[in-house]
This record gives sequence, structure tokens and C-alpha cells, in this order.
Amino acid sequence: MSHFNDDQHDEWEDWGPSKSQLKRDAEALQTMGEEIVDLKPSELEKIPLDEELADAVSLAHKLKPKKNEAYRRHLQFIGRLMRSRDVEPIAEALSIIKNRHATANARQHRLEQWRERLIDEGDVAINELLGQFHELDRQKLRQLLRSVQKEREHNKPPAAYRELFQYLRSEIEDLL
Repeated sequence: MSHFNDDQHDEWEDWGPSKSQLKRDAEALQTMGEEIVDLKPSELEKIPLDEELADAVSLAHKLKPKKNEAYRRHLQFIGRLMRSRDVEPIAEALSIIKNRHATANARQHRLEQWRERLIDEGDVAINELLGQFHELDRQKLRQLLRSVQKEREHNKPPAAYRELFQYLRSEIEDLL
């Protein structure tokens, strides 16, 4: 049996978030602000910032030495500005930018795996690759593979190795 009556328990629930939760939320917004400051200018243009927040981010770029106390305080200021705004669109745009980088890295990794399989397995891998990507040129792939093998036999710089990767990237990168 509980020592609390239900009326008193309901009053406690109306107090809102705890002080610790408010601090965690403020730190999360400050971290998001720091991620925004760390973006490249071309990426920053894709984030929906109002004028005041954009000015604060611009000033943070000028204060950039990260060991600088003024920079740390300014990041807190950016976090404070973000508390009074709807940060959902900002968070979504930031997430899209982060995922784009991860997707590009994964795509690059898959291309490198295909290149290594082509070199190691030869015609078997070529047939499998052509089964997935019909627009590739079988003759061009075989020619590049022969060039890679000759380079390796004669210990030459990997020009054909790079050329094979560039060919794969130009033809199938968007399809991966």
C-alpha cells in the first residue's frame, strides 16, 4: 500500500522536467550548435537559421580557437538562442548532412570492394558485376584489369588501379 495519495502524486507530475533534464537538454542544444559551427560554409547554407542565430554562428567562426574561453561562452550563447527556437528543422537538416557523409563513405567502400574483387576473381567478378550493372563495358573492364596485373608484375605505380576505380565510380556510383 502506498503512503502517497493520488492527488498529491498528480501534483508532483505537473512540475515539469527535472533540473537535471533541463541541463541535459541545454547541453544537447549547445552540442548541436557546435556541430553547426563546425560545418563547411556550403553545408551551413543548407541549415535553416534565422538572422540572429546565423550571426552568432558567424561570430563563432571568428572566435574559433577551441581552447579559447570566449569561444566556449559563445557556444553556450548559441545553445541559449536555440532554446527559444524550434530546433526540429535545424536538427533534421543537420542529420541529412551527417547521413550524406556516411552514405558517401559507404558508397566509396563498396566501390573499393568491387575493384578488389575484380582484381582477385577476374571474369567471375566481371560477370557478376555486369549482371548487376548492365551499362558497364566488359571489354573496358578486362582491359583495365590486364593493365592492373601488368603494373603489379612490373612493380609500377598504380595508375591503372586508380583508373579502374575511377571508371567504376563514374559508371555505377549513383546506382549503389
